[in-house]
Amino acid sequence: MIDLGISKMALIGAVALIVIGPEKLPRVARTVGTLLGKAQRYVADVKAEVNRSMDLDELKKMKETMEGAARDVHQSIQTNASDFEKQWAEDGSTALTTPDDAYVHYPEYKLPKKRWRVKQGATPQWYKARAGVRTKALSGAARVARYRPQKIN
Repeated sequence: MIDLGISKMALIGAVALIVIGPEKLPRVARTVGTLLGKAQRYVADVKAEVNRSMDLDELKKMKETMEGAARDVHQSIQTNASDFEKQWAEDGSTALTTPDDAYVHYPEYKLPKKRWRVKQGATPQWYKARAGVRTKALSGAARVARYRPQKIN
């Protein structure tokens, strides 16, 4: 890349001051600054896109290795299962069959309480009353009537 030191920057500034003039120099400097900013953003976007594509390639490779490992495990399970089935058929054993009494019996379904839609809060009502927590919703008109200042006679 171009090596720009302080001395070279000062030389470029002096030449620009002489060539462009002191009246137009601030406008030109702003334009150059915005163009440099746009170029830097473009370069950063390109770098980010390249990094994303590299990460995507790495993820694809990792996915392929994981799929291969899963395939190997599946094949080993299949071979072991077939060996087990062969041994089971040779033994002729029926040790795994059990009578109906061995099954778990679940309790019969009960209807919920009558007010099951009403949410039961964990905070007791006496605490809410003491702390001043509103337990009932007020309409707009009721709220205005409640908080309206009283007339003094």
